[in-house]
Amino acid sequence: MSIEKRNLVIMWFANFLVAASATMVLPFISLYIETFGNYDDAFVQRWSGFIFGITFLVAFFVSPIWGRIGDRFGFKPILLVTGYGIALSIFLMGFVDSVLGLFFLRMAMGAVTGFIPTSLALISSQTPKEIAGKTLGTLQMGTVSGGLFGPVLGGLMADTFGFSYTFIVTSIAISLAATGVLIGIVEKRGGASTAKKKHYTRKEVFTHILKHKLLLTIMILSMVIQIANFSIQPLLALYVDELTSTSNLAFLAGLAFSATGFGNLLVTRQWGKLGDEIGYEKVLSILLVLAAIFIIPQALAEQLWHLVLFRFLFGMAIGGMIPCATAYIRQEAPLSMQGEVLGYNQSFRFLGNVIGPVFGGVMSGFIGISSVFYVTAALFLCAFGLLWWSLKHSTERNRLKENY
Repeated sequence: MSIEKRNLVIMWFANFLVAASATMVLPFISLYIETFGNYDDAFVQRWSGFIFGITFLVAFFVSPIWGRIGDRFGFKPILLVTGYGIALSIFLMGFVDSVLGLFFLRMAMGAVTGFIPTSLALISSQTPKEIAGKTLGTLQMGTVSGGLFGPVLGGLMADTFGFSYTFIVTSIAISLAATGVLIGIVEKRGGASTAKKKHYTRKEVFTHILKHKLLLTIMILSMVIQIANFSIQPLLALYVDELTSTSNLAFLAGLAFSATGFGNLLVTRQWGKLGDEIGYEKVLSILLVLAAIFIIPQALAEQLWHLVLFRFLFGMAIGGMIPCATAYIRQEAPLSMQGEVLGYNQSFRFLGNVIGPVFGGVMSGFIGISSVFYVTAALFLCAFGLLWWSLKHSTERNRLKENY
């Protein structure tokens, strides 16, 4: 087995563990907050958004720095720092006893968030651009597979053993993923091609992004997509509670989360392969429209199975967005600045992760959770309009004469 293929296999399983572990705790963040005291619904919804989003606000500033370090010194060290750092943060969350304590731990976690995006940068750097969509789609399957099983397992453990135990198990699983990277990943950075690589200044990287209008548009779309997607996620457990009356609320909330992951799993690789063939921006246009179509019925759900069905279809639509966006950057940015460019793209995504939960939490507190689905659909349509406008007015079809 070649080094590149072995790296892909190891990162697939590592991403599976990290995604599964991270999503074990996401469905019941709002329920965990309720255990700290006797709070009204508006307080819980508001702080669910704040606590969910603060991690990504910190990561917004840190992500380009990690990317730049990766371009200079390799991505493996970053994977180790982020992997073990996330594990420690989540471990401590199992022992917190206040809303502010959880808030500050999520803030600290933001400084080391970036394991999965760094893995994308690592695999992207070793992949020919002609098959980038297919390869990154394959890697993304590890992430979405973990996202499929994580919420169900986490909800089941939370209902059976309690929240604290779930945090501890989560931290152990992420530590195992980081250890797999430590032992198994071989990052090739030697040779003539590396010696010839140019090191770009921050100004040159920033200028490159601004000069490529479609590249900048893809980054903005990454932010809008995350705003739309994450505006509802912290509230999903509360929405499930409105649709059903059961003692297994955390498990059912995890099931609703997993439905999206299952839809992702079925088609992510196919969307990436289609992007290789017809263009990543065209596939993104299709996916944005489909996402808007499938999210509206979630607001009209009268039973839990209605919500699960349309979460599944929605997952099929958003499954190809990350690999197609990453593959497009792989196509547009020189290898020696790809880590930093991907870092800026990740910052846009993290910014969306910050805005989305806070926006959804505040809005649901005023006009109800179901209204958030309608606004989310409108955001996906606005993203489609921005991409269509950018494609229509962009004249850039040339590529820099460098090793991409």
